[in-house]
Amino acid sequence: MGPPNVTAAMHGTELPPKTTERSDAPLELTGYRKWLSDNLMLLVTLSGVLLGVLLGLSLRPLQLHGDSIMLISYPGELFMRVLKLMILPLVISSLIAGSASLNAKMNGKIALRTLIYFASTSLFNAALGIALVLLIHPGNPDLHNADDRATDRKAVKLLDSLLDLGRNVFPDNLFQASIQQAHTVYLPKPSMLRSLNETLNDTAVALLNGGVEAQRQRLEEIEEVVLVRDVQYRSGTNTLGIVFFCLVFGTFLGTIGQKGQVVVDFFAAVFEVIMKMVTCVMWMTPLGISSVIAGKILSVDNLSLVMAQLIWFIITVAIGVVIYQFIVMQAIYFVFVRRNPFKFYKGLIEPMLTAFATASTAAALPITFRCMNEKLRMDPRITRFVLPIGCNINMDGTALFISVASIFIAQMSGMVLGFGELLTVLLTSTAASMSSASVPSAALVLLLVVLSAIDAPVQDVTLLFAVDWFVDRIRTTNNMLGDCYAAAVVEELSRKELMALDAAAVNYQDLTVGTPNGHHGGLLEGQTELEASSKSVMSDAVVVDMSAVMNNVNLQQEHSNRRV
Repeated sequence: MGPPNVTAAMHGTELPPKTTERSDAPLELTGYRKWLSDNLMLLVTLSGVLLGVLLGLSLRPLQLHGDSIMLISYPGELFMRVLKLMILPLVISSLIAGSASLNAKMNGKIALRTLIYFASTSLFNAALGIALVLLIHPGNPDLHNADDRATDRKAVKLLDSLLDLGRNVFPDNLFQASIQQAHTVYLPKPSMLRSLNETLNDTAVALLNGGVEAQRQRLEEIEEVVLVRDVQYRSGTNTLGIVFFCLVFGTFLGTIGQKGQVVVDFFAAVFEVIMKMVTCVMWMTPLGISSVIAGKILSVDNLSLVMAQLIWFIITVAIGVVIYQFIVMQAIYFVFVRRNPFKFYKGLIEPMLTAFATASTAAALPITFRCMNEKLRMDPRITRFVLPIGCNINMDGTALFISVASIFIAQMSGMVLGFGELLTVLLTSTAASMSSASVPSAALVLLLVVLSAIDAPVQDVTLLFAVDWFVDRIRTTNNMLGDCYAAAVVEELSRKELMALDAAAVNYQDLTVGTPNGHHGGLLEGQTELEASSKSVMSDAVVVDMSAVMNNVNLQQEHSNRRV
């Protein structure tokens, strides 16, 4: 703007600036331009998915070499690596900053509500999968491969899976938890190794004498006897243990008051930096997602044959996902939140497409945070608490898939499952899904637990490897959306406590600006302002009556309801 009008200023008035003068106020977009600006990232993500599908299907007739497929998949591999790079600092910073912003009692209430919601929805998805697979009956005995039945391998037991879950929740080394996770394997008993070696030597001698078949039976008997459990570590981030430690650390950090505020601010700043990095990475979405999908489509050997054989299995899982997403989820949101559920669903399309492309809830976690906090305006104290936990525990789509896949394999084998076996599938599918790792195709390993529980052929899982790359993407959207809807429901159920915390924070600030009694006093003789301010801010001397604050919040809500 130019200098003010001198003549007008002499009379005490000033003319408004000319319309031709430059204004720093940004122009507000309207119409289709505003819609395009609000949904630009969604359109970018959707274009990446469609481009990947078209590219993969169009290049399949060319029968590309393995090196060419690898080069096509390489940008997507880099995109996945960058997303996974931000998972660990994002989970640590969000959980510590989120749990420290709440008091210990509030953390306990939110954790209890979250776990109850996760367990209930996982149990419902398992029951939905059982109902659909019994109704549609996709298992065809003609699909069974007799060659696969010749070899059997040691199945994973439910007890081992649950014990490994506890070992990973309580890690003995936090640094090791960031690169390895515990799991149970079966090894020969050390005391029997000498006997086994002697048997091998006897086998070599027996080969000369023609007793091959007898020695083979003896070897199989000894292998069954000497196998014992052994806890080992495999590569992979133990996110469950890190989540547990961060929750406990953040909860106790919030109890020490101003002493720990610098640590809380540090992790809050780390969270903000990671979210800005996510915003930059999202502009790589078209290239990254299209590369991931195209490479996966090109790597399947016989796409049409596999889809034709297992089409009813895919349809069964897809119907369950559609029913849960468009009916059950929306009903839950409307009953608890009392708002338009489809508007909330629309705001989550971008992270849902990312979860579909990457087949991992953890890889989509940075984008999920961004949409929940910025687009849907959810309380960051709830999203920082619920989303990282749900990313590792809440596996609604996995529970649905495991229940459908286990009964599908039983139907292929001609097994007739009674009520007891169906109840076993229901409970084991729920328990196995809550111990699932947030990595692609992790459900196939947990499927062995359910199959061994109902004594179904474990080796038939190999048939599902051909379509799991596609089914995994469908069920992962259920997992991701389940975390977001859980955050919305928990926020609504915890609204009174959150308002009480806000009111307590305001009262605390009002009290600490003056003396410990809350009265503003002047400086004493010979006292500086710095000494007065340091003595007036006494966190231990200020006690906020939470019950009184809650009563005030309830009274305010009653008055607002009466006015309405």
